[in-house]
Amino acid sequence: MATTTSFGSSEPLASFKEIDRDAISIPEEELPNEVKAENQAAKLPTPRGWKVLLVPYSQPKRSKGGIHFAESTIRTEEIATSIGYVVALGPEAYSDETRFPSGPWCKTGDYVVFGRYAGLRLLMRGNDNDNLNLRMLNDDEILAVLPGNPEDYVGVS
Repeated sequence: MATTTSFGSSEPLASFKEIDRDAISIPEEELPNEVKAENQAAKLPTPRGWKVLLVPYSQPKRSKGGIHFAESTIRTEEIATSIGYVVALGPEAYSDETRFPSGPWCKTGDYVVFGRYAGLRLLMRGNDNDNLNLRMLNDDEILAVLPGNPEDYVGVS
């Protein structure tokens, strides 16, 4: 099932990763967290050891009908989400063959499910005080990899 962007376009998208950011003009504050993290890659912390750095899935700022969600609603959803976009893996993540005999559970660019209270929460100051939430988890705290669009799984808790 195709979904539509919350940016006013009616073209179907498979994932935020496939947005042609040069083709559409999206205000910085409405960019998904995944894109904000990519834009600020040089400022992101580098995970060490067996850690995994991810950004929690960001809800759209507007409904499909164009109604703007309250900032408090958006922040509450970001804090409560159990879905994240893997930004980076530490050098030792998934390297223990006895614990991970079938190889890595996830890779950079995957959308994953993790425990609600798992990991360390970081808040990185972004452009124009638009803060970016980050999570640092152990490699074994990843519960599942989502095969498609994270919008299909918004009810995870």
